Amino acid sequence: MAKKLLSVKSPQNLLMLINILALLLLITFNTELEKNIIYSAIILIVTIYLSSFVLYKISSGDNYIFLIVTMLISIGIIMIYRINPALGFKQVIWFGIGIIVFFMSYFIVKNIKHWDKLLYFYLGLSLILFLATLIFGTKNKGATNWIIIFGSSFQPAEMIKILFIFSLASYYVNKEKYNNKLIYLAVVYAHIGFLFIQKDLGTAMLFFLLFISILYVYEEDRKLILYNMAGAMVLGILSYFIFNHVRVRVETWINPWADIDGKGYQITQSLFAIASGGFFGTGIGLGHPEFIPEVHNDFIFSAICEEMGVFTGIAIIFLFLIIVYRGVKIALQQQNLFFRIIALGITLMFGYQAFIILGGVTKMIPLTGITLPFVSYGGSSLVSSFAALGILQVASEELDLEQEEEDEHRIQEDN
Repeated sequence: MAKKLLSVKSPQNLLMLINILALLLLITFNTELEKNIIYSAIILIVTIYLSSFVLYKISSGDNYIFLIVTMLISIGIIMIYRINPALGFKQVIWFGIGIIVFFMSYFIVKNIKHWDKLLYFYLGLSLILFLATLIFGTKNKGATNWIIIFGSSFQPAEMIKILFIFSLASYYVNKEKYNNKLIYLAVVYAHIGFLFIQKDLGTAMLFFLLFISILYVYEEDRKLILYNMAGAMVLGILSYFIFNHVRVRVETWINPWADIDGKGYQITQSLFAIASGGFFGTGIGLGHPEFIPEVHNDFIFSAICEEMGVFTGIAIIFLFLIIVYRGVKIALQQQNLFFRIIALGITLMFGYQAFIILGGVTKMIPLTGITLPFVSYGGSSLVSSFAALGILQVASEELDLEQEEEDEHRIQEDN
């Protein structure tokens, strides 16, 4: 095992080499070499390598998803540093915190049992976070979804996403116990309803996609799926007439050129950036990502395509496709029903989130305020994504907790 890790062909060593080359490219475009850039590069490379090494030692599951995620992280941090060095340094710090959260969630979920029996805990905590957002939340881009604590902003919906997946898994594991579809549907739509009240429709769409996907896999009543899809279409039409910022985004999606200096400015600049980059990009530091508002959050993919090329954009899409592929593979191989649903839910969360934002910045679908996982700037998004990744890592291992409980019960009876 030690020889394999020291081999040049080891994925960890290849990834470290790629990161070194990429960060050297970042340094070369900075005419004034700041200490923060050097420190960030060293911290990033060492953290990625040591984390993958430790994970290889402690986990028998899928270690390649973590490596894929660190590739996305590296691309994102390089672009964020290019746009704003101060934000780039903060993102490196958030990345360090995310790694800590990743291992914490891995050990906590792995060593604590009976996660499938805590449905009311998940729902109660979600309710508290929703109420806290409504009471203490601040408005951003038309949506009330941020809470400011001691000068730092926090988005409770990022944590609620994970709790929502856990509640869906817990329900289907104990479906015969609860045996009330109406209450189950009411709870699901209560989550989406809170997001509607907050006007956070991008996250509401993500929640519905997660729900309808798991419903499609585990629900025997196929008519229920059709009813929910029909209801979603009605709510989508109503939101167009009720919420002004939804109407603006749909109209901008249909024809951004009609008001290119106003409502359509952001999406048209995104399209211009992607087109001007061509296949190979203008080069780091030679583009104009500053023309796109909120480029480090919602539109970082456009900036990457402009300066690193469409080929890099395609590479990012393929990395997400690989994550989805390996996540679905984990779900299919997992014997424990609860963690099978958890693996599927987290995988779909990453996949749908990537699709929603990539489709938005390329004008495939109306734009929503969802970040690109592991690439966009954002502390709460990055940390919660690493927490979900740690849980997915547990699900990738051979787990049969129901059998373990039976064995323990049998041992107690024998004693």
